[in-house]
Amino acid sequence: MDTIRHETYMQRMAEGPQPDMVNKPPHYNTAADIQCIDAIKAATGDGFKYHLQGTVLKYLWRFEHKGNAAQDLRKARWYLDRLIDEIDPPTN
Repeated sequence: MDTIRHETYMQRMAEGPQPDMVNKPPHYNTAADIQCIDAIKAATGDGFKYHLQGTVLKYLWRFEHKGNAAQDLRKARWYLDRLIDEIDPPTN
């Protein structure tokens, strides 16, 4: 976790909660609150796992070139975890 100055922390707290850009980025929701990933799964059917695999590769390929390497690696991990759940669903 990065260390931030107290003034920066207080400013962020005053601004309110920040969106989770890895697990639920707001730009991937529609007005009906449908997650883009769920629409892709519905549209691709059995090919969904290949979409996930390709997305993992995409984030790994370019993580050092977009300015926020850690965020892109977290996104790659999110898609990899989703792929694992697709082939071996968790038991609750």
